[in-house]
Amino acid sequence: MSIRNTANKTLAKREFEFEVFDDPAALHEAIVARNNQNKARVVAGYCWPWITKKKNPTGYDIVIGDYKRRWNLDVDGSLWIMQPNSIDQVGCIHTCQGLELQYVGVIIGPDLIVRDGQVVTQPDKRAKQDKTIFGWKTRLKNNPQETTAQLDLIIKNTYRTLMTRGMKGCYVYSEDGETRAYFRGRLRRLAT
Repeated sequence: MSIRNTANKTLAKREFEFEVFDDPAALHEAIVARNNQNKARVVAGYCWPWITKKKNPTGYDIVIGDYKRRWNLDVDGSLWIMQPNSIDQVGCIHTCQGLELQYVGVIIGPDLIVRDGQVVTQPDKRAKQDKTIFGWKTRLKNNPQETTAQLDLIIKNTYRTLMTRGMKGCYVYSEDGETRAYFRGRLRRLAT
């Protein structure tokens, strides 16, 4: 299963902004610049453990080079995305479903990469706290085909949901260079 075609046949800037970033800090800065009326946020796949929740409240959860952020506020639950100070944090799949923004910045973790033009999912790269795939190793031993298909679907649906939160634009960063190149290649083809 790969990424399905959508109703958007073009990604011309006048219709929808889609940009691939080489640096998560630059992506976050671009989202902050687009945060008109509190309608732009950064979200990510659930690949980084949430250590600030209990173990280290003054630390950082998401660390990619010099980029350091905390996961979404735990006191606001599903209202996180609406809180003004949440612009400094990173949301996850559980705090942005069903809510639209003007612009969304998506950090793609190592659980979704592209190799030779094929989208590959890696459930072992998800944070152990991610309850959507809890117990997957045991299930994989008992029913490998069905479990692999379910895990693949969960990971792809996570990013589909995250990437469709922005009504005017989506900015993407992936830690993986080949994945960034894949998105840029797709963008060039769609923009013509």
